[in-house]
Amino acid sequence: MIAIIDYQMGNLRSVQKAFERGGHAAAVTADARTLAQADKLVLPGVGAFGDAIAELKRRNLVEPIRHAIEAGKPFLGICLGLQLLFDVSHEDGEHEGLGILAGEVRRFEVPREMKVPHMGWNEVHLRRRPPICAGVEDNSHFYFVHSYYVSPKDQSVIAGEASYPEPFCAVAWRDNLFATQFHPEKSQQAGLRLLKNFAEL
Repeated sequence: MIAIIDYQMGNLRSVQKAFERGGHAAAVTADARTLAQADKLVLPGVGAFGDAIAELKRRNLVEPIRHAIEAGKPFLGICLGLQLLFDVSHEDGEHEGLGILAGEVRRFEVPREMKVPHMGWNEVHLRRRPPICAGVEDNSHFYFVHSYYVSPKDQSVIAGEASYPEPFCAVAWRDNLFATQFHPEKSQQAGLRLLKNFAEL
């Protein structure tokens, strides 16, 4: 079973429907026991980092996330769900993250003619090809909506990059842990293929 972690931050139903379109059922849940029994976990997210980490703690979801990753279960973070995996975010102050990946979350500093948030389609160059990107062409376009990006201390976790205008981490991968800054559920065929690959790991 695929469990989509419900902490009231994100378009949970659209992620669930994207899995279903690929032929895989996914349950939206905030129940720790259900998460412990799941084969794979997904942490989506839209909104502010500080609110999100507070809600994960309030719902006692931090330990189930840690246990699943430590147990080697396939885990997918999406957008804010990628950022939450890191040590600290500088969004509206300084907020401690889950600390599963070393590094920080920073706001884009772009030329005046470019807008923040970074919103829309952008190509992703694969530095390494994680299993979730099997059959996805390099430099495929994916849909982004974000004002902040992750800066990993360990550059080897960066599997894919996009540019705005400087390169930033668009796909992170370490062992059973996968995460994307873009929204695969909004990224048409390439995104649906990525989610299907994850479901079939």
